[in-house]
Amino acid sequence: MRAPSNLNALRAFEAVARHLSYTTAATELNVTPAAVGQLIRGLESYLDIELFHRSTSGPSRLALTDAARLALPDLQAGFDLLSTGVERLRAYKSRIVFTMTVPPAFADKWLLWRMESFQKRHPYYDIRIDTSGHLVDFAAQRIDVGIRYGAGVWPGLVSTYLLRDEFFPVCSPALLKGKHPLRTPADLRHHQLIHDLSMVGFAAFPTWRSWLQKAGVAKSVDSDRGLQLNDSAMAIQTAISGNGVALGRTTLVDKDLAEGRLVRPFAGTQSCELAYYLVHRKESENASPVVAFKEWLLTEAGARPRKRRSA
Repeated sequence: MRAPSNLNALRAFEAVARHLSYTTAATELNVTPAAVGQLIRGLESYLDIELFHRSTSGPSRLALTDAARLALPDLQAGFDLLSTGVERLRAYKSRIVFTMTVPPAFADKWLLWRMESFQKRHPYYDIRIDTSGHLVDFAAQRIDVGIRYGAGVWPGLVSTYLLRDEFFPVCSPALLKGKHPLRTPADLRHHQLIHDLSMVGFAAFPTWRSWLQKAGVAKSVDSDRGLQLNDSAMAIQTAISGNGVALGRTTLVDKDLAEGRLVRPFAGTQSCELAYYLVHRKESENASPVVAFKEWLLTEAGARPRKRRSA
């Protein structure tokens, strides 16, 4: 006998095997019980094997044979994969472009290596990320969401708290050795200080001067000397290279600390009232991509949603 021309016979078998009923399977498949019976008989004839034990009495007139019971899980898994593939094909024509603006250092050090999990969960979004570092006009540039660092209020945008940093010195493990090993804050006088100027103008943003004052070594360590950079990620990378000590921020150095590229040479942290916020226009609050990204991001950040609206 010729092989079945399509998957209908296998679908009929899977449905009957789940329900142990031609009638219920026929209702699910939107065909008649007679059509289901014909498909099952054709499949049994083609395979030259019995799929069901049939009886004329008892609560169920059908029972799976051993061969059918063994094959059923693989067939069900195969149908699940087929359904997923079909849905992907259907969704391809209606892919959604999702645009966000993110500070470059946050994107590099925190966000991008996490994005794979979001994309796996939401494969039908084509994501575009702007990392220019400039504040953009959400309406004019068609931005769906943004991540901003500041006090949490930006005109025309709704903001949701994400993360707050602690600030502390970080350096290459190599600086713990050598002629002047870093052991106490006073040892910083022997090493180049790396200054992050990305938030110049924000008095609340910690600097080497404020950290050294808090550590009690402001008189013995010149807080103004060293290398000045206007990019946070660049400052961290310079510290990784061993070319000085940077004032690290929790969100931007956690991964490098965990993987051994950076170390904290000594204790001592400084808090900051500024924080990272997810922002979007009020009109976009219930848009599917915004809702999906916000839920994922809050989970990743481990933050409780605390919303602030601009005046």
